[in-house]
Amino acid sequence: MLVEFWDFCRPNSLRALPYLKAWHDRYAAAGLRIVGVHCPGFQPSRSEAAVRAAVERLGIRHPVLIDSEFELWREYGNEGWPSRYLFDERARLFQYHHGEGAYEETEGAIQELVGVEREPLAPLRPEDAPGARLAAQTEDQPGAYSGPYEAGGVWLVLDGRGTVRASGVGAAGAAELAVTHPGAYELIEHERHTAGVLELRVGDGVSCLATCFTPGVV
Repeated sequence: MLVEFWDFCRPNSLRALPYLKAWHDRYAAAGLRIVGVHCPGFQPSRSEAAVRAAVERLGIRHPVLIDSEFELWREYGNEGWPSRYLFDERARLFQYHHGEGAYEETEGAIQELVGVEREPLAPLRPEDAPGARLAAQTEDQPGAYSGPYEAGGVWLVLDGRGTVRASGVGAAGAAELAVTHPGAYELIEHERHTAGVLELRVGDGVSCLATCFTPGVV
């Protein structure tokens, strides 16, 4: 069983999610059971209805436990999003990992437990490749941040309905997001670690809870 702590408002959780979904498709028939544990890191993701809507919107087919009071989080002594814990058939902890990455190692451990040998998933992004050299990105900022940054990508945690516009040096030109639901939205994706200057304009009806930066390859 693979237990994944996640939050639909956390960019890192959404970046890890495609691997979880692929492992479910690849290994469920061989005996793997994946359980997502949703723990809210932002106010909009505390709503059970919002979690259920996100699970449907994101196409998640494995079970998701809603842990809005962090009860299971505390039982595990968990430290952040995402975090995954892989157990063997006797419910003994076989492997764990905090944060993004180590996807090839986790898939190898899954194959060992379920007795399947096949080519692992190819990295979905350059920064996911084993041994990729990553530069430290600008720290996440509360609210709608405008200013200089260095990162591989920029995400916004948004609530409400409306539009958000971004422009700036190194920001790949002007970008506009249509906000239709609470969650994490990818605003900018660079090919590599890039320095830029961001200018955000948040429209009426939208709340920007955080500006998040993801790593890029050197």
